[in-house]
Amino acid sequence: MNRRTFQQTLLMAAAYEVFPLCRPALGLELEWQDLAQPLAAQVQRLLIALESIGEPLPPAESAELKAILSAPSGPGTVDRIEAILRPHVLLDVEINPESRVSVTRGAAKPQLVEQGWRSFLLRVHNQAKDMSVLQIRSSQALPMGRPAANATESVHDFTIGAVDAVQAESRRIALNNWDKPPLQPALSGLEVEYRILQIYSRDHGPREASLEAVTGAGEQDLGYRSSVAILFDCVAAQAITLHIHDAGQHVTAALLITDQLGRVYPAQAKRSLPDLWFQPQIYRRDGEMLSLPSGSYSVEYHRGPEYLKKTAALQVTPSAPSVLSLSLERWVQPDRFGYYSGDTHIHAAGCSHYESPSEGVTPEVMERQVEGEALDLGAVLTWAPGFLYQSKFFSGHVHHVDTAVFASDSVAPMAGSPRRPLESEPILRYDIEVSGFPSSHCGHLVLLRLKEQKYPGTVMPDDWPSWNLPILRWAKSQGAITGYAHSGWGMVVDSTELPNYLVPKFDSCGANEYLVDITHEDLLDFVSGCDTWPFAELNLWYHVLNCGFKLRFAGETDFPCITDHGVGGGRSYVKLASAPVGDQGYADWLVEGLQHGQSYFGDGRSHIFDFRVDHPLGQGGVDLLEFSTPATVRLTARVCARLEPEITPAVKAIHDKSPYRQPYWHLERARIVSSRKVPVELIVNGIAVQRMEIEADGQVYPVGFELALRESSWVALRIMPSSHTNPITLLVGGKPVRASRKSAVWCRHGVDACWEQKSLRIRPTEVAEARKAYDHARATYDRIISESSV
Repeated sequence: MNRRTFQQTLLMAAAYEVFPLCRPALGLELEWQDLAQPLAAQVQRLLIALESIGEPLPPAESAELKAILSAPSGPGTVDRIEAILRPHVLLDVEINPESRVSVTRGAAKPQLVEQGWRSFLLRVHNQAKDMSVLQIRSSQALPMGRPAANATESVHDFTIGAVDAVQAESRRIALNNWDKPPLQPALSGLEVEYRILQIYSRDHGPREASLEAVTGAGEQDLGYRSSVAILFDCVAAQAITLHIHDAGQHVTAALLITDQLGRVYPAQAKRSLPDLWFQPQIYRRDGEMLSLPSGSYSVEYHRGPEYLKKTAALQVTPSAPSVLSLSLERWVQPDRFGYYSGDTHIHAAGCSHYESPSEGVTPEVMERQVEGEALDLGAVLTWAPGFLYQSKFFSGHVHHVDTAVFASDSVAPMAGSPRRPLESEPILRYDIEVSGFPSSHCGHLVLLRLKEQKYPGTVMPDDWPSWNLPILRWAKSQGAITGYAHSGWGMVVDSTELPNYLVPKFDSCGANEYLVDITHEDLLDFVSGCDTWPFAELNLWYHVLNCGFKLRFAGETDFPCITDHGVGGGRSYVKLASAPVGDQGYADWLVEGLQHGQSYFGDGRSHIFDFRVDHPLGQGGVDLLEFSTPATVRLTARVCARLEPEITPAVKAIHDKSPYRQPYWHLERARIVSSRKVPVELIVNGIAVQRMEIEADGQVYPVGFELALRESSWVALRIMPSSHTNPITLLVGGKPVRASRKSAVWCRHGVDACWEQKSLRIRPTEVAEARKAYDHARATYDRIISESSV
């Protein structure tokens, strides 16, 4: 193309855009008129989409536009459509014939609303007939931190590296390229079309953001004109005062706030502490504030599985102060039976938590999570990610939280809000999970009630031993309570039967080396579960109980790693004389309750209170009874569970899921066909020998079983896979439990399988001592095999 032809082309293009009356003279009217019908169809879909998201055009404009669209297309149709739409356009996107993308400011007023979404139009002039996906992106729309799960994460081709506090503060908007039906993600190829862009503002006041247009096939304009900086006026949201009560008590609850489009508030990617970006819900205390823009909202609220999920409608208007009163409703109250709940495995750093700009979260955030799920106790375990930062919260004592830490505009309590008495605070204590350490391949250890958190002679976690037994001895030397985390990892086989005798690979970080550790007296107190496959967790536990070892089971969540929905998904309930408070309460819960008292574990949707064995000749405590001769004993408990009366699609989805898929522990899996009943099973030496059915309607029912006790055994009750009691050991004639030779053989073969997996990763300087420990375990199981009946 020579210079003269190029100049003529530019003049024609200018006249085409600016002077519609020139188009016939230029011979272009037919082409522009051809655009009218497909543009009208596309705009018709645009109007439907705007109405569906609750942000239609002004009534007069909408009516005028619908009249144009319903009339036959003709000269001037395109101009009339554009005259109405262009004042609402925030960005004009130009895709030239070479698919290079540029963007300029449109005529729309750049106004946003704090904590809310605002919709704008995009006008796309697509000279290349590009049919790729158009995205508007911004560095200010990136997540406010980097999740610890990945060293780097790509979001719309932006690489998220380390994030400092200044960068986090600058990431103040969120973007949504609305392309749901009747619109579509890809461009249509039409020369002119309109799209919808939604922008969320975290802040109020004047805020600048740079918006960039990109397509899959296009390239940035050579003049770097594919982005434009816009100064937005962000209108302040309305403050809502929260009144959250539970039978007259001032409490913390989980709130899931959505608008009529199902959008979650506050926007997850733009949350600041104490709200977590990976949870749809937030946690608020009675008397605190919440900021929302004007609009209609649905608020779902509860405090974990012991409560009914309820929903409240919220209308926020600028003309009147907003108050939201929420009255929580329990379906069960375990403390009326003397039971108090705890989750012995939650994290304040790593996995879904941001690792920058902060290395995880503070105790104030974790305490809010624990209280919001109605737990009485939460064990926050420091592990390799963020170890140096998080270890500063360890004190060897219960952590008392300052509830006034988050006195920001969006959370601050109103004046005169009642302060919680100490006895109503959940117990929060920092301890250690040996995870991301050299010994982790042998299984992750949970070390509770430590006095010191630094292994002797080490500086960093990498200096710790490369197998578990030395760590357990060190922990026990300071009076710690010890166990294994997420026990089912590395223990899954091709069977869901209980018990089964297939030897697993021992190739992960669950309760792998525990078969060795349990043979060394008093080094191991519990295994943990309710966060992996119940048939794997219980199978390994049943086998060691059949060998006569005393080992308790603790419910855990491993939040936010195995699940980031919330704490307390797996939990333990222990019976105490009074609510646990402070250091003594923590010790009572672990020692008097979990180790030696009446306790059960599960998902919190079913409960087994006061499981006991009654016989006048039985001597001992609640967890062990001795009989001089065989006897017939009666086992009793009070049991309750709650299922939804109707099988909804959501309920059916859980019921029909493979047992190898989450949620692993859930009462819905226990539902008997289409009824509202669940089975309560009596377990003797790992085998379900009797069962009763109860109505899962939230009522407490007495259950009872008769058992002819002929030899030393252990007994328990379960609602599989929702709740399970810790065992009661019944000794006959002073003999230890030797319930199954097959279980002892399984354990013996398991030691060999574990050694085969772990020995290659134990340091050469430690392998000789480890071999001795494994040989000791082999000899122990060989002896138990010889002592066991067939």
